[in-house]
Amino acid sequence: MTLPKDRFSRLRTLSRAARRLRRPVLAAGLAALAAAVAPCAAGAAEAQWITTWAATPAPRWAEELPAPFGAPETLGDQTLRQIARISVGGDQLRAVFSNEYGTRPMTIGKASVALSTGGSAVDPATLKPLTFGGSPSAVIPPGARLYSDPVDLATKPLSSVAVSLYLPKKTGVTSVHWDGAQTGYISGPGDETMAADFKADSTTKSRLFLSQIQTNAKPDSTAIVFFGDSITDGACSTPDSNGRWPDHIAERLQKEGHPDVAVVNEAYSGDRVLTNGMGTNALSRFDMSVLGHPRVSTVVMMMGINDIGWPGKDAITPGDPEPSADDVIAGYKQIIDRAHEHGLRFVAVTLTPFVDTFKGLPTSGYYTPEKEQIREAVNAWIRSNKTADGLIDFDKIVEDPNNPKRINPAYDCGDHLHPNDAGYKAMAQAVDLNTLVPAK
Repeated sequence: MTLPKDRFSRLRTLSRAARRLRRPVLAAGLAALAAAVAPCAAGAAEAQWITTWAATPAPRWAEELPAPFGAPETLGDQTLRQIARISVGGDQLRAVFSNEYGTRPMTIGKASVALSTGGSAVDPATLKPLTFGGSPSAVIPPGARLYSDPVDLATKPLSSVAVSLYLPKKTGVTSVHWDGAQTGYISGPGDETMAADFKADSTTKSRLFLSQIQTNAKPDSTAIVFFGDSITDGACSTPDSNGRWPDHIAERLQKEGHPDVAVVNEAYSGDRVLTNGMGTNALSRFDMSVLGHPRVSTVVMMMGINDIGWPGKDAITPGDPEPSADDVIAGYKQIIDRAHEHGLRFVAVTLTPFVDTFKGLPTSGYYTPEKEQIREAVNAWIRSNKTADGLIDFDKIVEDPNNPKRINPAYDCGDHLHPNDAGYKAMAQAVDLNTLVPAK
């Protein structure tokens, strides 16, 4: 692909900056290496894996952004139990823990997995300890992720799984998916990983350290990665309801003849294509968030509204340079090329209306008429380009029929940017599944 010199230079500068900011994903020591290749405790042969659930990790921010981070700064001598609804089922599971943005080693004292029965409770008959290279404990170096050993646990598609993690030492909460829309339960002092239930001292709506759940894959199973920002992450959806639009896609896949197609949500609220902010920019994290999963067939990308909205006077990051539509489009082209280079299909999604986003707030500069022109230009390219393998036109689905530049009031969660539960469901119902899973 040939880019105009000014855009190529800008992307090259952004890429260099991203490489400086991104920490390498290191090997998690001999225990982690053993965990990645070891057979399960029951002696089964090495399985072929597929990611059945994911939550993108990112670094925490401080005063440089106006939004509060909303997750505890440290944990120690405490158990964290997190609930995740998986997309496809299997006979075995393994969990993936992240210290990718940590600056110190992270000690796991104990960990477990079980089927959730609601709240912090689990089915005790399914409660099983996790091990790491055969050991119940492990240390994750800074910048690394750690795979548990496989554990025999039969799960059906759309099951809710509880993963518990005991942190015996004071641990900085650094690798976090901050907008999890799911309650995590934090105990008082002690190891509660094998408890059928425990009284939580506190809760969090962020995902802490847990970044993936994988299951043994059926021979023809494939995964779709949904690569996006807060609208794909489910911001404004009802917590604990699995109301994100990819969640509804997972339900449709199961009901409509695609039981072995996994949904991997690698969206992060606040994410941008070109620039770091609440998360690492898309150009930088593509390898980790998309190529880092096995059996991926398709990547679905809806991103760019934060590139447009964040910079400028009275916006979230007034000191950032304001990109043009061509800048955002050039970023898309880079990601499409990288997807195709690895044999993946790429489905592009239009950016939804955002007139009067954050109106009345100090960040009301997120929307301006000039920024709306950029959004419209990006959408025009998404609709007309010949490089993507598919199109989902969410702009048309959620627009107000009486004023197409605004989000439909029936779908507006109140900030004029994010859909509500009804909006997310309508978006998912409008998707032609053949766009995601082409007929053979």
